[in-house]
Amino acid sequence: NGHFAKHGVEFEPVQFTTGLELFQAMIGGSLDMLSTGAVVSNFPARGQGKVFLVNNVEFATAQLWVREDQGVKSFADLKGRKISTTTGTTAHVFLDSALKANGLDPKKDVEIVNQRMAEAVTSFVSGAVPAVALWVPFDVTVRSKVAGAKKLVDASAYYPKAAIVGGWVAGNAYVEKNRAVLAAVVRGWAEANDHLIAKPEVAIPALQAKHYPQVEPAAFAEQFKASKYFTSAQWRRMHSDGTTTRWLQQVTDFFVEAGGIQNPVPAAQYFDPKVYLETVKA
Repeated sequence: NGHFAKHGVEFEPVQFTTGLELFQAMIGGSLDMLSTGAVVSNFPARGQGKVFLVNNVEFATAQLWVREDQGVKSFADLKGRKISTTTGTTAHVFLDSALKANGLDPKKDVEIVNQRMAEAVTSFVSGAVPAVALWVPFDVTVRSKVAGAKKLVDASAYYPKAAIVGGWVAGNAYVEKNRAVLAAVVRGWAEANDHLIAKPEVAIPALQAKHYPQVEPAAFAEQFKASKYFTSAQWRRMHSDGTTTRWLQQVTDFFVEAGGIQNPVPAAQYFDPKVYLETVKA
């Protein structure tokens, strides 16, 4: 709808499969900024990039699916079994929370198989593994191809204690030299975001038709509900009272434990809400 163009922003979008690959591209110098899920709490904690805009809470986008035909009907049945996922991503963060909440040690009680998400889902569909931790829209493949598939739980069960936020990150040098550009991005995003929330019956079909034609309209509308979105004014309040920083830190703590990050940069340092607070007025 021209929200970004109105503020002089024109993107050259490049699509990647995971946030891990996005960060590698940005660190390598081929991207100025990126938007992704849980990985926004990973690389910036390593000193690689600054979070300048928080986009959504991945409320139920991450899901754990199991095959009842392989004897897995509950968390207890997962003990000693393989679970495919893409480690270091939203799905992995969610899986860690889900296992711990149900009395399983992610490092001792199950075998987590690291694959690209498309391959992880293929492994589940073929029966090579009895469980997969995925993110939407990969659930569409599971639902359509595995008659005995059961969604054991999704990330909404652990909100807000284990909230996973998605957001926008720019390279360290880019942030220092282009704060005016970041402010313009925030202005465009705030307008687009508020339009999306105020008129989902218009915005959702338009998004699906233009950017996600491979996903059925009904499935896309359902997937939209899997994330929590807030108005730009609500985000402003959560940035001011520290809610957003706490959510980022929760996931950083996971990456510190699971990824062995040495001397991690705290969320209070890698997330700078000033650009947002100075741009989106109360």
